Amino acid sequence: MNIEYNQIEKHNDSLLTSHQRKLNFLKEEWSHVDLESVIQKLVDFQIAIPSWALGTGGTRFGRFAITGGEPRTIEEKIEDVGLLHALNGASGAISLHIPWDIPQNAEALKNLASSYGLKFDAMNSNTFQDQAGSAHSYKFGSLQNVNKDIRKQAIDHNIEVIKHGIALGSDALTVWLADGSCFPSQLNFRKSFENTLESLQEIYSALPDDWKMFVEYKAFEPNFYSTTVGDWGQSLLYASKLGKKAFTLVDLGHHLPNANIEQIVALLLMEGKLGGFHFNDSKYGDDDLTAGSIKPYQLFLIFNELVEGMDAKGMNHAKDLGWMIDASHNVKDPLEDLLQSVEAIMIAYAQALLVDRKSLIAAQENNDVAKAQEILQHTFRSDLRALVAEARLRANAALSPIGLYRDLSVRTQLVKTRGLGTVATGL
Repeated sequence: MNIEYNQIEKHNDSLLTSHQRKLNFLKEEWSHVDLESVIQKLVDFQIAIPSWALGTGGTRFGRFAITGGEPRTIEEKIEDVGLLHALNGASGAISLHIPWDIPQNAEALKNLASSYGLKFDAMNSNTFQDQAGSAHSYKFGSLQNVNKDIRKQAIDHNIEVIKHGIALGSDALTVWLADGSCFPSQLNFRKSFENTLESLQEIYSALPDDWKMFVEYKAFEPNFYSTTVGDWGQSLLYASKLGKKAFTLVDLGHHLPNANIEQIVALLLMEGKLGGFHFNDSKYGDDDLTAGSIKPYQLFLIFNELVEGMDAKGMNHAKDLGWMIDASHNVKDPLEDLLQSVEAIMIAYAQALLVDRKSLIAAQENNDVAKAQEILQHTFRSDLRALVAEARLRANAALSPIGLYRDLSVRTQLVKTRGLGTVATGL
């Protein structure tokens, strides 16, 4: 299904008067700030959509494909991301997961993606599941495994993923490992680290010169006693040993409760080793909930550190880090959920851009704790939705993405085309 620009234009016309009133109020309130520069940064900022997030998610107990109209092929997944991008103007990339989405005709997929204004973001390998036809099982780990043949199988898979990415025009590989142990003494920590490093080095050597490797970490699950890349320190250790093309990737759900993610971000940026983000939200663990739905203030604090750290290094906000959503939708329409996540991320980014940086630095240097808090909370408590909406308007997208999505009965149309019982490949 395609959304035509005249449909977006008609939708925007109906909301334009109200939008302009809200925007004018913001312009008056923030008259001391170059809002045009902020709006342009919002227009430029793009958040990749993972192919596995376009269908209904699941839990350890079951998967309920209740929404209908889920994408059955890579082509339909690209079509769905194209729908999102048409609606919000900020979802200009798709991230594929191999072997859930093995490209059969890379050139045709590139052309299809281009027709929707999309590019291919980081490629994702999978050695946390046994794959059909594989000679060996990853039950006791992949890149860490004590069996060299199993490690070789996992290495070969990652190199295959790189080759698919080259054909699609991607420039990054994300490696997330479920490797670890369930019980004390199940494995030797030092040897498992060394095996993993040796495996990653072989994969790293297969990277093109202009590619990046993102080493993702996770505190627990599916192994609950130890994880071989269990936190940002271990990921940073791997990335530092691998070389200049290797970076740490931060998934907001991959931390122990109450971890200070904003501090982690600041230090990784300081070391030049922050590669990118997987956005989601959580209440208890790796819940993979809609970004900003549980801890919107934390999301803002993270972006505050991101903006400050990137500006300190003269980085391009839109291009120098990888930005992606990584969520699972069990009770919502996946496309509506993704639209909500993108909106929350853009709002947090806008808030961080408007922080009075000079006043904040002065408060910090004077140990004026109350003033520093007031500066941050003033921006956080400001309603900047009109600013984000204006960025969408200038990108020829919808003022109210979910409103237009529902007005056009997009899910109903997808069900008619694809069927009620379709299940997306992947999870």
